[in-house]
Amino acid sequence: MLIGLGLGPGNPELLTLRAVRLLREADIVFVPGRIARDLVAPYRDATVLNFPMTDDKSKIRKCLEENAEKIAPAALNGLAVFGILGDPNFFSTFSRLCTILSERYPSIKYCTEPGISSITAFAAASGISLNGGFIVSDGEEPDSRILLKVRHPKEKAVELRREGYCEFVLVERMYFPDMKVYRNEDLPEKSDYLSVMYARR
Repeated sequence: MLIGLGLGPGNPELLTLRAVRLLREADIVFVPGRIARDLVAPYRDATVLNFPMTDDKSKIRKCLEENAEKIAPAALNGLAVFGILGDPNFFSTFSRLCTILSERYPSIKYCTEPGISSITAFAAASGISLNGGFIVSDGEEPDSRILLKVRHPKEKAVELRREGYCEFVLVERMYFPDMKVYRNEDLPEKSDYLSVMYARR
């Protein structure tokens, strides 16, 4: 099993309680550099993997393949944790790493555990309140949207399809004991106030 673990924005006190528990329970912890290593150091020793900052796609692929081979034995035989600054689902290398692991080791199961993302950390650090809608991008044209408090998801999906969106996921009462996840044609007519909807073109 491999877990992509969010370590938050850079302060050890901003790790979640679940992150601390998983760091302690893991058979081995991997991190992508010194900053992440220092973040987990109060709780656990970690193996540092090299992920060079480059736009060369062939070098990126080679690096991911090499690191996948280092992670695979631990993930096949126990619990491996890969700690990442911020959140592992926001502009991180974890999804690309899992794509390669899936190609080479399809029996390895993986999941992610959220951390405080740079988006929410930025709002706190800068003292601004993000009450209206906003766009987050890495410079590319956004191809997805996230909507909060969606009370009529099926109706909203019909509306978004007219704008070119075709893939939908709704998470209702996220991380509560009665959490539900709906996809595409399974979207309900009505949903709880605590609902988040994802739409992708």
